[in-house]
Amino acid sequence: MALLLSCQNLSKSYGARELFRGITMGLYEGERAGMFGPNGAGKSTFLKILAGREHPDEGTLEARRNIRVAYLPQEDKFTGATAEEELLLALKDAHLDEHEKYTQVAITLTKIGFDPPHGPPPEALLTSLSGGWRKRAAIARELVASPDLLLLDEPTNHLDLEGILWLENLLKSAKFAFLVVTHDRYFLENVTARVIEINPLFNGGNLSVPGNYADFLERRAVVLEAQAKEEQALSEMVKDEIAWLRRGPKARRTKRKSRIKDAHIMIDTLAETRQRSANDQAVDIEFSATERKTRKLIAAHNLVKSLGEPARLLIDKLSLTLEPGMKLGVLGPNGSGKSTFLKLLTGDLPPDMGTLKRAADLRVVFFDQQRKQLDRKQLLKHALAPDSDSVLYNGQLVHVSSYAKRFLFRFEQLDRPVGELSGGEQARVLIARLMLTPADVLILDEPTNDLDIPSLEVLEASLEEFPGALVLVTHDRFMLDRLSTDILGLDGFGHHALLTDYDQYDAWQRAQDDARERVRREEEAAKRPAVVAPAAVKKANPKKLTLKEQKEWETIEGEIHAAEGRVETLQRATEDPATMADRVKLMAACEVLAQAQARVHALYERWQALETKLNA
Repeated sequence: MALLLSCQNLSKSYGARELFRGITMGLYEGERAGMFGPNGAGKSTFLKILAGREHPDEGTLEARRNIRVAYLPQEDKFTGATAEEELLLALKDAHLDEHEKYTQVAITLTKIGFDPPHGPPPEALLTSLSGGWRKRAAIARELVASPDLLLLDEPTNHLDLEGILWLENLLKSAKFAFLVVTHDRYFLENVTARVIEINPLFNGGNLSVPGNYADFLERRAVVLEAQAKEEQALSEMVKDEIAWLRRGPKARRTKRKSRIKDAHIMIDTLAETRQRSANDQAVDIEFSATERKTRKLIAAHNLVKSLGEPARLLIDKLSLTLEPGMKLGVLGPNGSGKSTFLKLLTGDLPPDMGTLKRAADLRVVFFDQQRKQLDRKQLLKHALAPDSDSVLYNGQLVHVSSYAKRFLFRFEQLDRPVGELSGGEQARVLIARLMLTPADVLILDEPTNDLDIPSLEVLEASLEEFPGALVLVTHDRFMLDRLSTDILGLDGFGHHALLTDYDQYDAWQRAQDDARERVRREEEAAKRPAVVAPAAVKKANPKKLTLKEQKEWETIEGEIHAAEGRVETLQRATEDPATMADRVKLMAACEVLAQAQARVHALYERWQALETKLNA
C-alpha cells in the first residue's frame, strides 16, 4: 500500500503540560484505522496536526503530493444556511463547472441520507435539524470533495444508533482511507483493521496493532506484561548499581565514571517508566444508594405525550414499573421521545394523559447530556464543593482536592473554570456531583459522551452494582448489552415495546420501519388515478381507438405495474452501501433510476391521453 501521510517524533505540550511525545506512525491507502486513549492524551490535537490545523512542538509531518485530507472535528460549525449551501461552499475552489458542483452535491447528500421521506430535504435549514442530522451534514461536507484520507474526531457522539450503524456501513465500504477517534468499542470492533491507542503508558507514546479491537486487547495485554517484566528487571539492576555505588569499590577512574553515568541513566529510565505506569489510572466511580426497600419506585400507567407544533404523538399508552435492581435501556432514533420519556419520569414534563406514581420521598438523580447543570464560568473546586472546601461522601467529609483526585483532576485544575475543561473532564465533573447524592433511581441521558474507555469500564462496573433502579439512554451498544435487564423501544410515532436485548430491539425497529414504508406506498398508490380495466373500456367505446392504440390500451396497465416495480428495485440498489460508497457507481445508478422514473411518468401520460380519446 502506498503511504499517504507520515509523522516522525511528534510532540505537543500546552504550557507545562505535555500531551504526547515522540509519536511516529504512517497512514496508507485504504487504511481503516481507529484511535482511542485516555482523556487528555491529546487525540484531538494529534488529529488537528495531521490535518494541518495545528503545528507540533517537535517532529515532522510528511504527506503525499496533492493529497486531499478531510477533517471532521467534534463540534459541528457551519457557514451555509442549508446542507446544500454548505456543500457548495466546500466545493467553491474545486475545478468544476456549476452543473458538476450541483450534481456532486446532490449525489453526496443522497448518499448521506438527505432524501425525503426517509431523511430531510437538501434545502432544509441546518438550524432546524437534530444533532444527528447536523453531524451527517458535516460528514457530507468532508466527503463531497472526494478525499484521499478522512480524519474523524468522535463522530458517533451526536448520532443515534441508526446513525452509528449507517456510519459503520459507510466506512466499511469506503474507498478512501480514514482514521477515526472513538471510544465506541463495538464501532472499533466492527469498522477498523488497525487500532491505535495514544497513551504515555507505552514506549513511543502509542501502541498500534493490526486487526480489530479484540485483536488489540489481546496484544495490549502482552505488551503491558512485557513492559512490567522489563520494569522489574530494570528495578533489580538499579538496586545492584546503587549497592555498588554505596560500597564505593576501587576501580579505574574512567571505568568508575562510566559505570556511575550508566547507573544514573538506569535510575532515570526507571523513574520515567514508573511515571508512565502511574499515569495509567482510572476514575473512581461509585454511586450512592438509599436503603429503601420499596418494590415499586415509579409506576407509569397508560402515559400519553405529544410535543411540537403541530403536536406529534411520541408516547401512546405506555405502562411500566421501575423496581430496585431494574436497569432499563431506552432506545430509539433521534426525535423518538427518549428525552421526553426521561422528563416524564423526573416530573419536568407532565403527561397529556395517564398516571405516574412515585414512591414517597423518592430520590432521583439525573444526568443531563446537555450538561446544563454545569456553570461553565464556575471554578472546578466550586463546581465540586459549592459551599466549602470539602464534600460529604458516603457519610464522611472528604477534602475537595482528594475528591477531585478520584476523577483524575490535577491539583492545579481546581482553580480553572469548568468551561476550560475537555468534554470528557466535564462529564466527569457531572458524575462526581451526582455521586454525592444518594439515589433510589438513576436516570442517565447519554453519560458516555466524551468518556475514555477506562472511565466507561469503571462507570459500567459502578452501575452494575447499583442496587436501585437505572434508566439509561445511550448509543453505546457495549454498555447496553452489559447492563440492561430490559429495553424500552420508542419509534417516534407513539409506538413502543418492552424488549429483552438490543437484537430484539433491532428486529422490532426494522418491522416498524417496514410497516410505515408499506403505509406510505399504499397512500401514494391511492393518490394516483385508477387504471381503468381495458376490457371494460373497449366494450364501451371500441371504435374511438385505432387498432394499434387499442392493443396499446390493453397492455398499458401491465406496463405501468412493471415499470413501477423496476423503480422500486433500482431505488433499493441506489441505497445499497457498496453503491453509495462509490461515487461513479452511485451516479450511474441515479441516472438509471431517473430514466426508470421518467418511463413511469411517460406511461401515465400516455394512459391519460388514450383515456381522453376514449371519453371524447
